[in-house]
Amino acid sequence: MSTSQAVMQQLPCLRRYARALSGSQASGDAYVAAALESLIASPQIMESGSSSRVALYRLFTKIWNSVPINGETDAGASALPPEQHLTQITPRPRQAFLLVALEGFSEEEAAEVLDCDLQTLRALVEESGRELAAEIATDVLIIEDETFIAMDIEALVESLGHNVTGVARTHSEAVALARKKPPGLILADIQLADGSSGLDAVNELLGSFEVPVIFITAYPERFLTGQRPEPAFLIAKPFQLSVVSAVVSQALFFGRKAHLRNRQQGERQPTL
Repeated sequence: MSTSQAVMQQLPCLRRYARALSGSQASGDAYVAAALESLIASPQIMESGSSSRVALYRLFTKIWNSVPINGETDAGASALPPEQHLTQITPRPRQAFLLVALEGFSEEEAAEVLDCDLQTLRALVEESGRELAAEIATDVLIIEDETFIAMDIEALVESLGHNVTGVARTHSEAVALARKKPPGLILADIQLADGSSGLDAVNELLGSFEVPVIFITAYPERFLTGQRPEPAFLIAKPFQLSVVSAVVSQALFFGRKAHLRNRQQGERQPTL
């Protein structure tokens, strides 16, 4: 595949990333155009040992970071609607979060794009989780039968600025807690203490209200078969707290965007 073909293939994704990073399509496209102009002037940039996708995003990152204003934050952040809050995370953590959560880069690839080591990349993703959580804090229900794991998750969730409404060890406890106070996010194990299923509990709850769900399991391969509806957010045990932090932010941010999009589509429906 030629360089131009490789770039054209990645261009829609790069524009999506630029829009999320800058907060508007027009601004994002301006950065993309600048990156393409730089690539035309120095096509050897794409001939490094990196994959073409990593090389393209690495070039874009250099263009983005060369503009002084991208090192500043907006004092008017609190006035923004929820779908634009991501633009208020300070630039480096925002880049790390989007590369992993939105663009699907591995941690190693994202670190290469940002020209940093793996430890720094993970710290940036964790920082983005804390900054984003401050903007979209919510009530969280934890469904987990292992006491120490539940305590670790609860401490992490609260450190991100969220409120834990309760910790359920069984299907029936989860349903009771959720009905008492519907959460804005659910973190659920799949196999519970009494032999019941966290997956069944969540499915029952989703019949009453819509909420982002993150499943945590020691057996992720059982749920990634491609043969049935699968959990949108899945974390394998044992897990790193930084991973949980990043996925919590991802679930809340993109869940909030989906809710806003559905509401806007509903408002555009013609009345009979």
